[in-house]
Amino acid sequence: MQRCLYLFVGLMLAAQGPVAAQSAADRGALRPGDVVRLKVWREPDFSGDYPIDETGSAVFPRLGPLNVAAYSVDSLKQMLVTRYTEYLVNPSIEVMALRRVNVLGSVKNPGLYQVDPTMTVADALALAGGVTGDGKSDHVELVREGQHLDANLTAKTRLGDTPVRSGDQLYVPQRSWLSRNAGVIAAGVSAMGLLAAAAIKN
Repeated sequence: MQRCLYLFVGLMLAAQGPVAAQSAADRGALRPGDVVRLKVWREPDFSGDYPIDETGSAVFPRLGPLNVAAYSVDSLKQMLVTRYTEYLVNPSIEVMALRRVNVLGSVKNPGLYQVDPTMTVADALALAGGVTGDGKSDHVELVREGQHLDANLTAKTRLGDTPVRSGDQLYVPQRSWLSRNAGVIAAGVSAMGLLAAAAIKN
């Protein structure tokens, strides 16, 4: 009986392993809407930014359209090194994935921006002109297809360490009315205190 129980638990863990690995790989996979930034050493004609269209394809110099959806950055780099050896001797290639995200809410210039994994949340907000005076810069929300994701973003969080992908929103909420009007409230309380003091003296 105990041996059967161990066998059952082992089978369950084995079944869960590939699922967890697939989920981790999926988070870093290239998707339509991403942009592949390609740098080929000493080959400016091969280097550039190549968008991934809705079919998952990007068009690279000499190679033409390639379906790169679901590739990781590392696996795409390996594939491009192999393909470019047909045209270059020992090609040295760097590949970076740029995500296209909407920076919305209480920012000065809301809109669609390209971000790279080395950037922080603060860097992304800076692309949109920074947070407005009534925005909560310490509380940025990640929204995907209308759903708020539990990403625990701070200003110093690197985008490469988050589940951010193209089409997502970085949303800066507005501070509460009390927080935005603390000065007015303080002035009002002070004025009422002065009036009360004057009334007592009289």
